[in-house]
Amino acid sequence: MMQKFGYRSRMAVPRIEKATVNTGFGKKAVALSGEEQRKLQGAVMEDLAAICGQKPVLTLAKKSIASFKLRKGQVVGAKVTLRRKKLEDFVDRLVNAALPRSRDFKGIDPKCLDEKGNLTLGIKEQIVFPEITPEAVKSIFGLEITLTTTARNREEGLELFQLLGFPVKK
Repeated sequence: MMQKFGYRSRMAVPRIEKATVNTGFGKKAVALSGEEQRKLQGAVMEDLAAICGQKPVLTLAKKSIASFKLRKGQVVGAKVTLRRKKLEDFVDRLVNAALPRSRDFKGIDPKCLDEKGNLTLGIKEQIVFPEITPEAVKSIFGLEITLTTTARNREEGLELFQLLGFPVKK
């Protein structure tokens, strides 16, 4: 990348800064009673902690929306921010184990990168990760994974992900 983009220092070469993994409880949690909601949250938190290797943080609703039966301060999801060693381990498992195991996966669309070179992926089922045993799963949920980079533009980010071994469509 130093030769292709003309960087003078190794520190100028883009790298992955952090990964944010989040999920929402959505419609599942609205239909359940208080105790059942806590069980669902506990199961999702356990699975997310197993996938990321770090305890997730609950996210709260910022405002009330009556049509969604949502109140301000109500728990709506969970998220994990990974950096350094845990980030490297997660990216390795994502590229080498989870993405190849996901159903109907044909590669990452280059449109998933924003203008700053950050990659956002959606995974429909958490069971594609090797840490999760499908037989023991209480409820299936989707994940959103955002990989934030220090790239200046989309081309640099795309080149970074291709060199890291991400299966990007041509």
